[in-house]
Amino acid sequence: MEEEFPTISLLGIDFNLSNILMITVTCVIVLLIAIICTRNLQRRPTGKQNFIEWVMDFVRGIINSNMDWKTGGRFHVLGITLLMFIFVANMLGLPFQIAINDEVWWRSPTADPIVTLTLAIMVLGLTHYYGIKMRGFKHYFVGTYFSPMKFLFPLKLVEEFANTLTLGLRLYGNIFAGEVLLTIIATQLAHMNIFVGVLAIIPALLWQGFSIFIGAIQAYIFTMLTMVYMSHKVSDEH
Repeated sequence: MEEEFPTISLLGIDFNLSNILMITVTCVIVLLIAIICTRNLQRRPTGKQNFIEWVMDFVRGIINSNMDWKTGGRFHVLGITLLMFIFVANMLGLPFQIAINDEVWWRSPTADPIVTLTLAIMVLGLTHYYGIKMRGFKHYFVGTYFSPMKFLFPLKLVEEFANTLTLGLRLYGNIFAGEVLLTIIATQLAHMNIFVGVLAIIPALLWQGFSIFIGAIQAYIFTMLTMVYMSHKVSDEH
């Protein structure tokens, strides 16, 4: 299924305006959720404060399952941000897509491999940064790439590349496939008669619910793997 997207060229580089729009919308939604849920904080949380505290506890559990809190606590905000950003991004294209003049403007930004691979590269870059910052360049480099045996260095480089690729493409593949199937179902419904179309709405809603579940799972997996990779870089035990 070939899709066209609005683009603009700047200094010889093409920018996808749909991605820019949807990433901006995602950031605004996440920011609004954070502001709304943290206004008028109380010692005994109620209502919307319960939600944000649940998210914080959930991410804390992910971190504690991979490293001690003394080391991993500094990545708490990173984990919360990734979880909420990816979940919201995954959900944006599920209800509908908006196309103007055959150009898609509204869809999940995580249905584009450029976006997901950029996220993966950012995450892996941060793991190297904190590994060097917390362990020192020499200790980090030798411990990561030449331990326990020096001849494993090429395999370590392949592992770094594979981790980046799989982290980004796993997220992209699941979200893109879900949106493609929803588009196919919606197209088929549009060509059915009224009676058959009403009956077909049921499996369409079921697939919509399943896609929400997949989007939530992918946000969790991405955040979990981020903390796994981070623990490998900042902890001497790994």
